[in-house]
Amino acid sequence: MAFKTVVKWFLAVAIAFGALRAAYPAEESLGTKIKKAFEPDPTPSSSRKHRKKKTTPAPKPTASPKSKKASPTPSPTPKSKSKRKKTSPTPTPGESPSTTETPSASPAESPEGGRGKKGWPNVSLSPDAIEGYEKDPPRVRQILDAGLALTKQNLGYTYGSADPANGGMDCSGFIYYLLKQNGFPDVPRDSSQQYVWVRKAGNLYAVLSRKEDSFEFDDLKPGDLLFWRGTYNIDRDPPITHTMIYLGREKRTNKRVMVGSSDGRTYDGKQRWGVSVFDFKMPPPPKSGDAKISPVFVGYGRIPGLGKD
Repeated sequence: MAFKTVVKWFLAVAIAFGALRAAYPAEESLGTKIKKAFEPDPTPSSSRKHRKKKTTPAPKPTASPKSKKASPTPSPTPKSKSKRKKTSPTPTPGESPSTTETPSASPAESPEGGRGKKGWPNVSLSPDAIEGYEKDPPRVRQILDAGLALTKQNLGYTYGSADPANGGMDCSGFIYYLLKQNGFPDVPRDSSQQYVWVRKAGNLYAVLSRKEDSFEFDDLKPGDLLFWRGTYNIDRDPPITHTMIYLGREKRTNKRVMVGSSDGRTYDGKQRWGVSVFDFKMPPPPKSGDAKISPVFVGYGRIPGLGKD
C-alpha cells in the first residue's frame, strides 16, 4: 500500500511538474506576445522617420524664397508709371504756344501775318484808327492807305527784297516799293540814300534828343520818313541803317505808330517780323561805345515832291 501511494504521489508530482513546465513556456509565449504588443514602437518610429523625411523635403522647395526673388519683379512697374508721367506732359507744351498767339488780335492782326523765324503776328490798322487821318492831304492819305494795305498781305521780313511777290521786303525795300507805286519814280533803293534824298531836298529835321516829348518832334507829320543808324553793323556813308513811314497817333492808345518792314520791332510790347504797324518810340541809350551796334534815331523828313501841306 505504501508503495502504491508513493508511486501515486510521484506520478502526481511528475504531472504537476510537467504541467508547471508546460505552463512556463506558455507564460513565456504570452510574454513574448506582450513584448511584441509593445514592440510596435520601432515600427511607428520608422514611420515617424518616414514622415519626417516626407516633411523635410517640404520646407526645401518652400515657395517663400522664390516668392522673395519674385517680389522684386513688381518693382519695375512703378518705373513704367514714372516714365508715363514724364511722357504725359510732353504734348502740353506743344499746344500752349498756339493758344497764346491767338488772343492777341487787338486792332487787326492776321493769324499768320508775316511771321518770320519768331515773333507775334503782324498788325494792321484801319485809317479811321489814326487821329486826324481825315484832315491829312489826299496824297498823304493815299500813301498811308497803300502802306496799311501791304500790312494785310502776310509779308515777312526779307533782306534785299523790294517786291511783295517775294513774300517779304526789307525796310528800305518797303519804302522804295510803296513810293514807286504812288508816283515817286526817283526814290532811292537803300535807306542811306533815301536819307540823302530827303536831306538834299531840305526836308530833314534832325533829332538829338532821346525824349519822345522833345520840341524836336513838333514838326513831325503823318507821311514823314523816319531814319535810324546803328540798327545793324554795316560800313556805309551816311551810316543810316533803317527807315519807316510815320502814321500818326493811334486813337486807342494815343501812342505814335509807324508802318514799314522790320526784323523785330514791337507793337503793343510784342515783337513782329515783317511788314506791319509798329510803335514809334525812341531807342534806349547805347550800352556800348560802338555806335554801329547801338540804334540811334537820327531824324525825320517830308517825302520830296509831296509838299508841306
